[in-house]
Amino acid sequence: MERRELEELLRAVAAGEVSPGDAEERLSAAPFEDLGYAKPDTHRGMRQGVSEVVYGAGKTAEQIVGIVGALRAAGEERLLITRIDAQKAAAVRAGLAPKDAEVFVYHEIPQLAMIGEPPVPDGVGYVAVCAAGTSDLYCAEEAAYTAEMLGSRVLRIYDVGVAGLHRLLAHVEDIQKASVIIAVAGMEGALASVVGGLAACPVIACPTSVGYGASLGGVAALLSMLNSCASGVSVVNIDNGFGAGYQAALIDHVGARGAHIEEE
Repeated sequence: MERRELEELLRAVAAGEVSPGDAEERLSAAPFEDLGYAKPDTHRGMRQGVSEVVYGAGKTAEQIVGIVGALRAAGEERLLITRIDAQKAAAVRAGLAPKDAEVFVYHEIPQLAMIGEPPVPDGVGYVAVCAAGTSDLYCAEEAAYTAEMLGSRVLRIYDVGVAGLHRLLAHVEDIQKASVIIAVAGMEGALASVVGGLAACPVIACPTSVGYGASLGGVAALLSMLNSCASGVSVVNIDNGFGAGYQAALIDHVGARGAHIEEE
């Protein structure tokens, strides 16, 4: 059942046009579509405000097309497909329905695809995405595009690692005014602690797998961020820009969500 259909059903129940029993029967259908190889959660947008995100790695282009088609048919206006390389993205675009292919956009650096335009930002402020180095941009951009697709305004502050601290200090005012910050860094992962010491808002630390041998594919940065002496720093998994962007958007919308409830 699409969101529009659910709203119409609830209004009909409230108006006495449909009995609660009939409504329950109509809602008893499983809130997912069984494609055999996947069960797209067609009601996630209703429950959480965000539709199911498609993880592209390990899926064929045909499988992604099927999942996207099911979610779009259920009324989802915008979708994210993460971890999808350029070749697979081209195959997905070719397999989509024409109306979906027209609004399919691929971003090569984070290997992320978007279907539909990002919404108008409606958070309480903005999300600042700070990346230590250019090599970390694949993860930082995944976080930034995710937050934008979830309705947050994003300020990108890139190449501000601690090896050149003056580069970061040039953005102190931007950091201090943010509603939430994502600190993306590999190597020793020190950026999160430095940013955490400058900011009054939550800081989401995102370690990347960038670095030489002893960085252990991001484990060194992860442990450094977990042991941060700065207060208010939380940590997501290695290279999990999507998770950081999602969490940042939730934080950015806490006050805005309360305002929407009061208005209703």
